[in-house]
Amino acid sequence: MLDPIPVLDTQRLTLRAPKKSDLPTLTAFYATERSQMVGGPRDADGSFNALASRIGHWALHGHGLWHVDDRNSGDFLGWVGVLNPPSWDEPELAWTLFAHAEGKGYAYEAARAARAFAAQEFKLDGMISYIRPDNARSRALAEKLGARIERDGAVMGTPCHVWRHPKEAA
Repeated sequence: MLDPIPVLDTQRLTLRAPKKSDLPTLTAFYATERSQMVGGPRDADGSFNALASRIGHWALHGHGLWHVDDRNSGDFLGWVGVLNPPSWDEPELAWTLFAHAEGKGYAYEAARAARAFAAQEFKLDGMISYIRPDNARSRALAEKLGARIERDGAVMGTPCHVWRHPKEAA
């Protein structure tokens, strides 16, 4: 049985469990080239599998990706959280925002909340983030979060940099 996925509220955002009603938005996102940074493009079945995998990740690990909503409008903006598939070196702090949500500070707000919660509640402190060298927005966010490039790496067969986040706990 899946334990309840914690809900995190920030000043402007709600980080909540993935749900079936997110599927049309995920399917539209995964149909775009923009999704190539996170395993896309995918068809409708691939989008469904991605959603099911997110829910399953929580069941298997006790942590995973939250879907991020605007607290005022309820608009689904993207996701943030902890990924740890078998091929990952260690748990990753991951994030993705849809194009309409970029440039508003949402990714920073969500990633800070997720990272702090993961450190305190999941005992995952000083996590990594896999970032492709050509992903300028994610590099900038990692730097703003205080992360630094630790080494070259690869994820899902794609070369990337492994960024190390600072520890939250004192």
